Amino acid sequence: MSFPAAHGPQRIVCLTEETTEWLYLLGEERRIVGISGYTVRPRRAREEKPRVSAFLDGKIDKIVALEPDLVIGFSDMQAALADKLIRAGLNVFITNQRSVAEILGTMRLVAGLVGAHERAEAWVAEWQQGALALAEAARRWPRRPRVYFEEWDEPKISAIQWVSELIGMAGGEDVFPELAVQRMGRDRVVHDALEPARRSPDLIIGSWCGKKFRPEHVAAREGWQQVPAVRDGRLHEIKSCDILQPGPAALTDGLQQLHRLCADWAAHAAAAAAPTT
Repeated sequence: MSFPAAHGPQRIVCLTEETTEWLYLLGEERRIVGISGYTVRPRRAREEKPRVSAFLDGKIDKIVALEPDLVIGFSDMQAALADKLIRAGLNVFITNQRSVAEILGTMRLVAGLVGAHERAEAWVAEWQQGALALAEAARRWPRRPRVYFEEWDEPKISAIQWVSELIGMAGGEDVFPELAVQRMGRDRVVHDALEPARRSPDLIIGSWCGKKFRPEHVAAREGWQQVPAVRDGRLHEIKSCDILQPGPAALTDGLQQLHRLCADWAAHAAAAAAPTT
C-alpha cells in the first residue's frame, strides 16, 4: 500500500461510521467517496456521500467503481467483507480497537494517513481535558452508581471494554468488569439470566446495537423486580450510534450521556441520605 507522501489517500471508502465522522471533524471529508449505510454522524454525510455498505457486507462492484485508494473498516466481523474487497484488488485497512486507548490510537493513525496529525492532537487534548473534568466531578460524589450496560438482550451481552472504561470516567462502576476485557462479543455473554440482578445495579443502560431498547421488557424479567435500578425506574437507553461506534461519538456524546445519568443518580442518592429536620 503506497500513497503520495505529502498527501496520503485521496479516495477513501469508510465501511463504518466512526472513520467518516473523524475525517469530517478533521476537515478531510473531501477524501471520502463512499460510506456505510448506517452512518448518521455527521448528518450531512448521508446527503453528500454514496452509501455502499452495511456492516457485514457491501456492494463490491459499486465500491470498486468508486476507485478508492483505501478502504477503512472496523472489527473482526468485517473479515469476510474485507476478504472480498482485497480479492477485488483494493487496499483495505481493518482496525479492531476495543479500549479507549485503542480508539485514540486508531484515530491518530487515521489522522496520520491524511496528514492531519496536529489537528488530531488538538482534538485529543481537548477531549482529555473534558474527560478529566467529568472524572473530577464524580470524585466528589459520596457513592458511585453500579451500572449494568446491556449491548444485546438475547443473548444478554454486557459492555465492551471502551464502554466499561467510559462508565468509569463518567462516575459509575461496571458490574461486569471481568467480561469487559473479553475482546469478542461471544465472550461477554451473560449466561445466567439472574446474574445481572444479583449484582444489584443502580442503573441499567441499554444499547441494543441499533434495535430499540425496551426498558419495560427488562423490568419484567423474572427475578429482576427487586433490582435497585428496576425498583427505582432507572432504566435508560443510549443509542448505539452514540456509544457503540469506537470513535468520536462514544468519547463525546456517549461519555456525556453516561455522566448525566450517573450524576442524576448520585444527586438523588445524596438527597435521600441527607438528614431531615
